[in-house]
Amino acid sequence: MATGKADKSLMVIQLTGGNDYLNTVVPYNNGLYYDYRSTVSIPSDQVLPLDDEVGFNPSMGAVKGLWDEGQVAIINGIGYSNPNRSHFRSMDIWHTALPEGIGTEGWLGRVIRDLDPQGENVLTGINFGRGLPRALGCRGVPVASVGNLETYGLFPDLEDETVRRFTLDAFAKMYGGAKGKDAVLDFLGQTGGDALKGADILRTAPAMYQSTVEYAPNPLAQSMKNMAQVMFADLGTRIFYTQHGSFDTHSGELATHAKLWDEVSGAIGDFMADLKEHGRENDAVVLVFSEFGRRIKDNGSGSDHGSGGAAFLVGGEVRGGMYGEYPSLRERDQLEGDLQSTNDFRCTYSTILERWLELDPKPIVNGQFEQFDLFKSSPE
Repeated sequence: MATGKADKSLMVIQLTGGNDYLNTVVPYNNGLYYDYRSTVSIPSDQVLPLDDEVGFNPSMGAVKGLWDEGQVAIINGIGYSNPNRSHFRSMDIWHTALPEGIGTEGWLGRVIRDLDPQGENVLTGINFGRGLPRALGCRGVPVASVGNLETYGLFPDLEDETVRRFTLDAFAKMYGGAKGKDAVLDFLGQTGGDALKGADILRTAPAMYQSTVEYAPNPLAQSMKNMAQVMFADLGTRIFYTQHGSFDTHSGELATHAKLWDEVSGAIGDFMADLKEHGRENDAVVLVFSEFGRRIKDNGSGSDHGSGGAAFLVGGEVRGGMYGEYPSLRERDQLEGDLQSTNDFRCTYSTILERWLELDPKPIVNGQFEQFDLFKSSPE
């Protein structure tokens, strides 16, 4: 289902577990950081400076290179009022864009529905990983979940094409049934039919892909490679999602956090290099977020659940720089030992929705929020 047009795409990387903001965008020139982080801190001479106050974790070399090219926006202090330190509740809030109350639809599920209101393309949204993140869940909106694109599909191990077609036909009839007789069977039939259609379309993407970029052999890098393969196949996919972690670094943080960011940074760097090689660097942006940050003080070998964090937006059309105020570390400005968030995450969502995907953000994020000037060009 080629579109014949380079539509703007959004790639989302979820840093599951609560990424340590202070050890990611490091306030290396602030003595309070080293006072509070007596053991779990980054030495100032190892930080990759962004300015005279903050710098990247030393494992973020590839992202620093993109920053130097003006392709990385840092949203400092991102969060929401009355922060929740439960992984499940906080991630649910980010996924549904509803800090108060319980949402039934994911914000990206609503995005996919707006992008394809008739449900004509079952591949408008794809999750790379197992299961379906709540952000993509929306009744009536098909989303494919792909573990490995190279082996993805229904009955891919059946090498005899005649046998495979016979099996697929049986699968299709099993999910067919008489429409309108039973709501549950109708839903299962639609789900099965969408899976059948999407699987066979996606099987074509790897064979169409050529690149000199060598992605690392870790799950995130391979998911980013799969995103590039699908994007370059022009299958009409607009929303891509994947997760990496766990960033829940209560102990042994320095080594674990460094490894995780080496993988994240490298995967983003490879993906952006791939886009550039194919002349598509202005057609996609990558949003990186985590459900919350960590507490200001370390616990001796790690850091515990906190609030206030950072999100990142990366892309050729991104107006690189700092957005949002870096939260104060002073004791009188803290929130029970945590960083105060300085901007609502829905400001970032709204900006991406209106200025990148050209959608009305209000019904998707449940309200009207201030926007950042994150893009070099915005729709008129």
